Amino acid sequence: MHVRPATAAAAAFLGFALTLLGGTASSAATGPGSAPGPLGLGGPVVYAHRGASAYAPENTLEAVDLAMRLGFDWVENDVQRTRDGELVVIHDDTLARTTDVEQLFPDRKPWRVKDFTSAEIAQLDAGSWFGEEYAGASVPTLRQYLDRVQRNRQRLLLEIKKPELYPGIEEQTLRVLGEAGWLDARHSKRLVLQSFSADSIRMVHGLRPDLVTAFLGTPAVADLPRYAEFTDRINPWHTTISADWVAAVHGLLGAHGKAMEVDTWIVDDAVTARKVREMGVDGIITNAPDVVREAVGGF
Repeated sequence: MHVRPATAAAAAFLGFALTLLGGTASSAATGPGSAPGPLGLGGPVVYAHRGASAYAPENTLEAVDLAMRLGFDWVENDVQRTRDGELVVIHDDTLARTTDVEQLFPDRKPWRVKDFTSAEIAQLDAGSWFGEEYAGASVPTLRQYLDRVQRNRQRLLLEIKKPELYPGIEEQTLRVLGEAGWLDARHSKRLVLQSFSADSIRMVHGLRPDLVTAFLGTPAVADLPRYAEFTDRINPWHTTISADWVAAVHGLLGAHGKAMEVDTWIVDDAVTARKVREMGVDGIITNAPDVVREAVGGF
């Protein structure tokens, strides 16, 4: 989802103003009909997908900061690896869509992340494609991203992206998380690792069974017990689920002996947000977290 720059700026200002005034951008807003969420707060948990990416360039520090100003604790990001082994935060496995790589390196098509060094990627503008006000935003390293989330006192839903392209990325991600202080007991409720690869999540669980993990996808109900052996959550695309499917997930104990949870994606409108809330989901992953929170409550 991409909001025009003028709209994005206006939305960001409005959200920030509401936060200061204690309005709908508070961190636990509720509304009429809001379903009770975890911890007794209203509505499902709201995750700012790639930061507040409807209003700022995705996976940048600017998007993380905007999510914080809008009052959201949880941000989601994507991790990939450069040619020289640096973990960076970017969604696509190529750099073309969200940076000016084609202008700076015209002869390096198809501009894959894994073919560029971290120093080369650091030169790229990852904000101008979204809006002139974000010119000069960069592709952050994972360590830079972790430091910013920590500074903002936020929580992190970290996706290991396309692990088949990056052998050993699970161990490396855990190592960087550890070096940044994200694997201690204090962070246990502030971090979830997820992937579309069941093998990758199984590996993370084997290396660090204390961490909360999530599988991205919609397994058949008959297959859910197999996933429950190594993960705590199943995070499906919202068009693929029903209330019965959500209930089936909730009926199983996950890897840590607690009822499994469901966080669905990508929901950016009020109607769909209310629909998945009625299905009983625990969380909603969204580019427009303010829209979802106003529709269903949440925090």
